[in-house]
Amino acid sequence: MLASFLLLSWISSISALYFHIGETEKKCFIEEIPDETMVIGKYRTQLWDKQSGSFLPATPGLGMHVEIKDPDTKIILSRQYGSDGRFTFTSHTPGEHQICLHSNSTKMALFAGGKLRVHLDIQVGEHTNNYPEIAAKDKLTELQLRVRQLLDQVEQIQKEQNYQRYREERFRMTSESTNQRVLWWSITQTLILIITGIWQMKHLKSFFEAKKLV
Repeated sequence: MLASFLLLSWISSISALYFHIGETEKKCFIEEIPDETMVIGKYRTQLWDKQSGSFLPATPGLGMHVEIKDPDTKIILSRQYGSDGRFTFTSHTPGEHQICLHSNSTKMALFAGGKLRVHLDIQVGEHTNNYPEIAAKDKLTELQLRVRQLLDQVEQIQKEQNYQRYREERFRMTSESTNQRVLWWSITQTLILIITGIWQMKHLKSFFEAKKLV
């Protein structure tokens, strides 16, 4: 039985969690992401061991399939990974991105009827940068590294502001469209009432004339 779990998380944040899945389950998460923003996801799996009564590191043969869809439901990443993995993608359309994971359990007799725990860590925006590695590579001083971090944060804030304006614009357009439809519907109802009233008056007049009451 296919089950989906949707989680809304704030943009430009770090989301760390774990969840359980069965051998036929699929878990999906929704991440609101501005455009041109890098996202890094890291996960590790643990398999339930009946003998010890606890979760143990999964065998290397057990893998996870990761599928990412953009707000237009276009697949931007679909790939099979191992029991522990790391995936990255860059958003090109602002909005809700769907991140789905499911195991290749049908190929693993060991997992049949079992339960898998998945630890997932999603990093968005400037949180994806490894600043110690950047400092070592570019030979930056502590002050230069701090300036680099501030510049990255400012850039991400601008992207978030642009995304919020994009959402506000879409909401405004939806509201205006709804108000316009309500207005036309009210006008249509009024016209129908007027036409119905005129028809009833003519019908009553014809009825009274036929009965020679007028």
